[in-house]
Amino acid sequence: MSALHYLPHTRIKTLKLASAVAAAKHVASEIDKLIRARNAVGQHTVLGLATGSTPVGLYRELIRLHKDEGLDFSRVVTFNLDEYYPMPRESQHSYFRWMHETLFNHINIPPGNVHLPDGTLRPGEVDGACAAYEEKIQAVGGIDIQVLGIGRTGHIAFNEPGSPQNSRTRLVTLDSITRRDAADGFFGEKNVPHHAITMGVATILEARRIFMMAFGEHKAGIIYKAVEQPPTEAVSASFLQERKEAVAVLDEAAAADLTAIKRPWEVGPCAWTPESVRKAVVALSLMVKKGLQKLNDDDFRDHHLYELLREKGPAEHIGEAVFHDRMDTIKPYPAGRVAKAGEAKTILVFSPHPDDDVISMGGTIIRLVEQGHTVHVAYMTSGNVAVFDHDARRLVDFIDEFLQAFGNPAEQSSAGTIKERVYAFLDAKKGDEPDTTEVRKVKSVIRATEARAAALACGIPPEQLEFMDLRFYHTGTKTKKPIHPQDIEDIVALLKKLNPAQVYVAGELSDPHGTHRICAEAIFTAVRQVRPAGFDPDVWLYKGAWEEWEPHEIEMAVPLSPEVLERKKQAIFRHQSQKDRAMYPGGTDRREFWQRAEARNLATARTYDALGLPEYFALEAFVKWKDG
Repeated sequence: MSALHYLPHTRIKTLKLASAVAAAKHVASEIDKLIRARNAVGQHTVLGLATGSTPVGLYRELIRLHKDEGLDFSRVVTFNLDEYYPMPRESQHSYFRWMHETLFNHINIPPGNVHLPDGTLRPGEVDGACAAYEEKIQAVGGIDIQVLGIGRTGHIAFNEPGSPQNSRTRLVTLDSITRRDAADGFFGEKNVPHHAITMGVATILEARRIFMMAFGEHKAGIIYKAVEQPPTEAVSASFLQERKEAVAVLDEAAAADLTAIKRPWEVGPCAWTPESVRKAVVALSLMVKKGLQKLNDDDFRDHHLYELLREKGPAEHIGEAVFHDRMDTIKPYPAGRVAKAGEAKTILVFSPHPDDDVISMGGTIIRLVEQGHTVHVAYMTSGNVAVFDHDARRLVDFIDEFLQAFGNPAEQSSAGTIKERVYAFLDAKKGDEPDTTEVRKVKSVIRATEARAAALACGIPPEQLEFMDLRFYHTGTKTKKPIHPQDIEDIVALLKKLNPAQVYVAGELSDPHGTHRICAEAIFTAVRQVRPAGFDPDVWLYKGAWEEWEPHEIEMAVPLSPEVLERKKQAIFRHQSQKDRAMYPGGTDRREFWQRAEARNLATARTYDALGLPEYFALEAFVKWKDG
């Protein structure tokens, strides 16, 4: 790891790695080295552990090191950061259960070496248990390596905004944003506990080494505040600046707002590649509110771009070059014109959930169909966990009424009709209880029928739709399994079957549920496998409902007329179970998906206009996948 370099201009040592996988491997390697060194001299290793989606890759790598490379955890002692309160240990939301299912059950750590805050305590017992937790940490000599994630409020553990630097293990009240972020795992915000027991900031800072991990664009803003702005109780992660042995380990997306990444010319000499020139000039144009071809030398001098002006100037030449570069991204015919028979192309759109296709690139799909190309859509998961119970009731009620109206008996079993069985479960269902297989199937049918209706609104017939129902999604909860080898094989088979000229993939790494990232990695693996056999489609990445590509990143911008944008919205409306209020809207944005999509497409067009490019009503943006 000696080749790794910390980013400049940060108050915390910060490593940017290519992916979440690479980041997890780096932290796992550091833990591995410490455990082996301590084991060699008969000493124990004390680890502070986190929960949530961020450390999952780390724990999987530690399990691999144990099983494949003999990493021995028999002398490891662990202390977890937090636990919801109150929380039974057997609950699927219990961090006690999560840690055992995710890590402890797969390694040889003695049960007596595992410590977690106790969510089953009576109120009068909590303070004493918190003090005892601190004493246990001190009794084993303190924590050697502490693993952290970071919440969108900047909290580490459950040290919400306002947590003092000298805080210790205690009972806390959860911030509304934290509870909202946890809502999808609890099947609704109303089921999220209001309290938690958490290790304090002072306890965390006493660890000998600290790794704070963060992945995805949705963490970029808070990472900037934590590692570049002064320490504050409003962002408890910022207190890590007090520790020289604290390291922020980020993927590229989480590091995107840091000055060394966003504006590298402000922190030192910059290699003026075509990409960095484009990034700087586009940012300058938008900052000074001038079109690319209107920029002058003073604009460059006044905004830390002296070197660029000296190397590539004068300003008019630089601005003109970037103007023509951005002009080339505008593609009214995204797959080319179809002037005669035989020129039509086969297009394959991968949609992680049953509505990502129309939300993210519905306008482009409509244009591709109108221009004579054959568009297939592959829905990679059922999306059943995002269907409300009342929609499941409505469907089984419809089925029952439909069958009775047409004289067909409803399906019977010893437990009654489909309607009776589903109603019986939903009537008795606890707020955070996973659905039965049968209920999940009902919800899958809802999503599939909506997807067919939405695709038809875009001009795609049902026979050009593939419902893949990949295995990693079959958990019935927000937490997903790793991608299954057969999932890769299914994607490979589809690519060989269709031999598409273009493939569209969700490149949305901000997806708070992780499904987009898993699906994208599976597709990339499959594309690599088919290339030796002569299948080599162009792979374009679209963004999901949460973010848009930066204007300097865009490599294809497809113009949408008012009529096409209206058709796109109508296609989104076909997903009635996601209309008005989606179960998992993602983050704090409460707008409906059609509102987000419309606003984003209009905003992209306004940005192009601000750069002095042709004015369009709306634009959908894409970036070409570059392997490696």
